[in-house]
Amino acid sequence: MSEYVRVERDGELLAITLARPERRNAITVEMYSALGDAIAAGADPEVRLITIRGEGSDFTAGNDLADFMTALPRASDEEIPVWRLLRLLVENQTPLVAAVQGNCVGIGTTMLLHCDLVVVADNACFKMPFVELGLVPEAASSLLLPDLAGRRRAARYLLLGESFGAEEALAIGLASHRAVPAELDQRLGEIVTALLAQPREALRATQRLLRDGPRDELLTRIALENASFGERLESAEVKEAITKFFAARSARSPG
Repeated sequence: MSEYVRVERDGELLAITLARPERRNAITVEMYSALGDAIAAGADPEVRLITIRGEGSDFTAGNDLADFMTALPRASDEEIPVWRLLRLLVENQTPLVAAVQGNCVGIGTTMLLHCDLVVVADNACFKMPFVELGLVPEAASSLLLPDLAGRRRAARYLLLGESFGAEEALAIGLASHRAVPAELDQRLGEIVTALLAQPREALRATQRLLRDGPRDELLTRIALENASFGERLESAEVKEAITKFFAARSARSPG
């Protein structure tokens, strides 16, 4: 496991924490590998529930671009840690609950589309800046987000990269519950307690029924997105966009 992904087992609960708060929980290749291992571990029949959250003020700032640029996937790649994680999220058959606070960028938002319940703090801010970086969406978000929010609103989020908050996340169904930031842990705990109190087999069977229908379609869409994502990474647009990103970040840094 990565030192930045904490996985804790408490009886029937498997709790995953993105634990890199000093970098806003930006996700590295190593972290993607650890996250995939954690989701895979949730297939243990003794695990009844998986939770995921971020340590500190943010859920995640998305990809750690500096790390990402050192291990760029290619269009021909069939399985890399992030793509394995996305596949495992689709195939997961254990109820998965996320708790989100602060910034929730890129894959931070798209992975929520594969969670069964999502509790968001009032200060949560969602953004999917794929096009801004010269890229395309992932995690089957190009399919799931229009189904969830409608095509026009999905175009605002994906084409324009518009950010949105907790109220809008709840309105479109990306979030299932809302809490003030100071009570996020408490609200997550209440949901966990309620789920673990449900009959084991009925809970798992219902989760499977909710997910079973579009699984093959989702995996096909993810493969399509991944191929396009890999092609985009070889483009001049991506190199230019990421260069601009780092230049803008340097300009904001003190000193």
